[in-house]
Amino acid sequence: GPFADPRLQGFISGLATDPSDFPQGTPDAQRVKLLAETDLIKLGLAGNLKTYRMVNYEGRTVPGEQIKYRGAAGGYTLDPQEQIVYVSAHDNETLFDAIQLKAAANTPIVERARMAQLGLSLTALAQGIPFFHAGDELLRSKSLDRNSYNSSDWFNRIDWRGQENTFGSGLPPAWDNQSNWPIMAPLLANPDLKPDEALMRATYDHFREMLRIRRSTPLFRLRTAEEVERMVSFFNNGPDQIPGLIVMSISDNGVTRVDPNIGQVVVLFNARPDTVTITIPELANGDLRLHDVQVASSDERVTQSRYQVDGTFSVPARTTAVFVGPRPLVAAPAPTPTATTAPIPTTAIPT
Repeated sequence: GPFADPRLQGFISGLATDPSDFPQGTPDAQRVKLLAETDLIKLGLAGNLKTYRMVNYEGRTVPGEQIKYRGAAGGYTLDPQEQIVYVSAHDNETLFDAIQLKAAANTPIVERARMAQLGLSLTALAQGIPFFHAGDELLRSKSLDRNSYNSSDWFNRIDWRGQENTFGSGLPPAWDNQSNWPIMAPLLANPDLKPDEALMRATYDHFREMLRIRRSTPLFRLRTAEEVERMVSFFNNGPDQIPGLIVMSISDNGVTRVDPNIGQVVVLFNARPDTVTITIPELANGDLRLHDVQVASSDERVTQSRYQVDGTFSVPARTTAVFVGPRPLVAAPAPTPTATTAPIPTTAIPT
């Protein structure tokens, strides 16, 4: 959360899958926490609908309002367009700075950049209205400043040319940061943690690719709760799931097609530090292929993503892979009425 220790890890930053030295509980406790936070991310990808039914990390099928965020209902919207989905904003650290604080100390800068790219992917491919903090597409840094409204241009500047990253500009002002200076100082002084122009360009290219993929099909921009509840589903659920992997299906399974060209989308968000392989029988014989945007990607890692006819997917470490096919593969679920509660404020994707 925004007021918790900034070193606490989350889905994209290595909780349970690539843990840091910061005490976060036993491996089992970290795994349970990761799976619970993964449920919240899945719900966010489905528009944070209060009535959206999904299999939670315990293996129970529950509506979104029963997925808990700090004890309150996680799902709160009645329509996906009510959700503003984001992974960072003007308050608190930038996406890249948050990752710098959370990632395991031995995580190379290239992998830290890929963590940030995963955060951008989760925002870009969610149902609802995506919101991006200015500069996240360039690995924007405020040198770990968590409250920079009065920190001057020195900490708030952005090089829109994408040539100079501002990480390591000095210790941020004391008012909201001094208690964390002992944590910040060694990170800011480490030249290996400053992204170069190539990494900034790679992240910018990834961001543009995600936007092109979102625009390529209206299946990423469903307009009603009924459409989301019918078309969006998840695999790799329950207590025995592969931690750090989200598999989202969007199946154009209505009487009238939303997209005449693409009937099935499968997105795999692999936040793990290694290649993941998963077989999903329901997606066998699906004529699925890697999205054209990613086939032509400058990111060689994503081009190595594979789908086999038996429903087996292989996705490299810290990679978002989008597969598309001509016909829907997942049937609509049977409708189930659920109770409703009052809405709660929006929440950010855990990092």
